[in-house]
Amino acid sequence: MSDAMQFYLSTLLIYLFIDVMGVLGLNLQFGVAGIINFAYIVFVAVGAYTAAVVSLGPDFPGNFQHYLFGASWPFPLPILAAGVASGVLSLVVGLISLRRLRSDYQAMVMLVLSLIATLTATNATGLVNGPAGLANVPQPLFDQLGLPPLEYQWVYAIWAGLLTALTFLFVRGITNSPLGRTLRAMRDNDRAAAALGKNITALRLLIFVVGGVIAGISGAVFVEFIQAWSPGSWLYPETFVFLAAIIVGGSANNWGAVVGALLVPVGFLEATRFLPQDFNLFGRHVVLFSGLVDALQWVAVGLLILVFLWFRPQGLFPERPGRFTPRAAIASAGKGE
Repeated sequence: MSDAMQFYLSTLLIYLFIDVMGVLGLNLQFGVAGIINFAYIVFVAVGAYTAAVVSLGPDFPGNFQHYLFGASWPFPLPILAAGVASGVLSLVVGLISLRRLRSDYQAMVMLVLSLIATLTATNATGLVNGPAGLANVPQPLFDQLGLPPLEYQWVYAIWAGLLTALTFLFVRGITNSPLGRTLRAMRDNDRAAAALGKNITALRLLIFVVGGVIAGISGAVFVEFIQAWSPGSWLYPETFVFLAAIIVGGSANNWGAVVGALLVPVGFLEATRFLPQDFNLFGRHVVLFSGLVDALQWVAVGLLILVFLWFRPQGLFPERPGRFTPRAAIASAGKGE
């Protein structure tokens, strides 16, 4: 196998692991707990920015990029810092939006938050270098290992795969636990869950924070691989790519999240890169510009969501039916707490 093919395959593998991690976090919020989070990509971005600035070192006069805070923390501290930063932001946002707003208003608040965050990062140059973003983010242990770039990329793929496997086991542990049964009962009938003594706000806030931490860690792994991050990397439609993966794979099904991440962010969108740039259509010569291809990707994702919601709303891997009714599930969860 040529070096170019190995580079391409290892890159796809790393992207798959990162996307699986991100989809698992959103599936925990949306699929299991029923929280509509249209700002999920913001928490991915916060994790990426945090990992970048604590790896780049302090800012200094004459530097080509400027940011509010910088450090040179060794691996794996940037990953941990990314999770903490996104978790804290999730806690703050959750305390504001989850306590008093209904789910439809929560969705609107999250969408507005995503737009505000993008505008802030773009226009506040001293925060995270404005629209140019951050570059030259050091890759973890690259100098210490002393490997050629291609070999290091395979090592990074193994590291990302191990972290994704741990994330999967962690999320599966939650979904299969009494807490997971309570969350599903709360999602299906929150009033019944509240009537049986469950603190709905606290449970939603807990899962919102856990999902935010997973999002931040996935962003950190991503930025340390591509070594750059800018506002153009996390526009609000990116959240709908994760959401499409959940809808296609199967909401509240962890294996469905894995398959959805493979089919949508990696497979479906990657396939559009191989579209011919010019072709004949009904006797006319058509040229696809790069911006048009990007727009077609979003159109394709939207159509994919509509098709699955109309013809197979349960996804490819439906949620496994529980052995308990919602009332029995809540009672069982109460005994386990």
